[in-house]
Amino acid sequence: MTKKTEKRNLHAAKVSKKDEFYTQLGDIERELRYYKSHFKDKVVYCNCDDPRVSNFFHFFSYNFEKLGLKKLIATCYKNQDMDLFSENKSEQAIYLVYEGDKNDNKVPDPNEIGVKKLKGDGDFRSQECIDLLKQADIVVTNPPFSLFREYVAQLIEYDKKFVIVGHQNAISYKEIFKLIKENKLWLGYGFKGGAAHFINKHYEDYATAGDHKEGMIRVSGVHWFTNLDITKRHEDLILYKKYTPEEYPTYDNYNAINVDKTKDIPADYDGYMGVPITFLDKYNPDQFEIETLGIGEENFTPTKKYEKFRDPITKKPISDKRDFLLYVRDPNGKYLTSEDYRVNKVYARIIIRNKKVQKWR
Repeated sequence: MTKKTEKRNLHAAKVSKKDEFYTQLGDIERELRYYKSHFKDKVVYCNCDDPRVSNFFHFFSYNFEKLGLKKLIATCYKNQDMDLFSENKSEQAIYLVYEGDKNDNKVPDPNEIGVKKLKGDGDFRSQECIDLLKQADIVVTNPPFSLFREYVAQLIEYDKKFVIVGHQNAISYKEIFKLIKENKLWLGYGFKGGAAHFINKHYEDYATAGDHKEGMIRVSGVHWFTNLDITKRHEDLILYKKYTPEEYPTYDNYNAINVDKTKDIPADYDGYMGVPITFLDKYNPDQFEIETLGIGEENFTPTKKYEKFRDPITKKPISDKRDFLLYVRDPNGKYLTSEDYRVNKVYARIIIRNKKVQKWR
């Protein structure tokens, strides 16, 4: 599936607000195995969840004793099922409370799960859902992609720990990038291949035949976002390359060198470097510092602004965003500057600096 098609799928979800991308149990199990020590004696809150199809509630209820949880709460946005294990239907929004196995059969039975009505529609922004949030120690869920900014802001406001699913586009949001830079939010271990198949019946899946799964939609660029400490965050990235100006050109409009791949970060360079956003998968705050995001007016201030661009062949003006992107000089570049040299724009970069520079002989 092309990136254009995947963006169309995401856009459709935003427009219609049908952000019901339910996460597969296997994906939840693969990620949360790295956080087990954080859950002991904690209250876990799964908001933005429908327990009929939510595997978050399933995971925590069936692993309640193994994780040593204190309480599990789940809220549902106008859930259709008053009884988690029955066919009874209702338009009433509800919340569920589970405090562990009572009859020692190691299964969360219906009579052990408190099903309670909400006065409103179960929106995470409602006061009654905020009151439930206040009870929680850790929030784990897949919030609506279209409301990700607002959702994270609420978690930060109430000082909650969290492990949540989001799209990599969120990294470029001013509010989210600020949290990443300040080490208040980082990426978890991630989905296989940086893509996930979500349970979703609203949209047709355009994935290729080999990657198509019935009743699901494939979305690339999906991540786990968290503020719980994990081992990978303290693992140094092994660097083996040496800086040369030929391999690492300096940006024409910012004092930093361009690095096309995270694995190619030069070990001996102590200045600023522009690296792909995928660098955040390997980001260790003890090894690197983040300066800024090299794209967008909200994040990036270039050291040079271009008056206009022209087509190198026809010399006709080109309408293109110039001021808030990074450019490198290139004799075969697509854009001709007013100073008669060519440049090419560089895809989104994070500007970083190495704290542990290696001085080689």
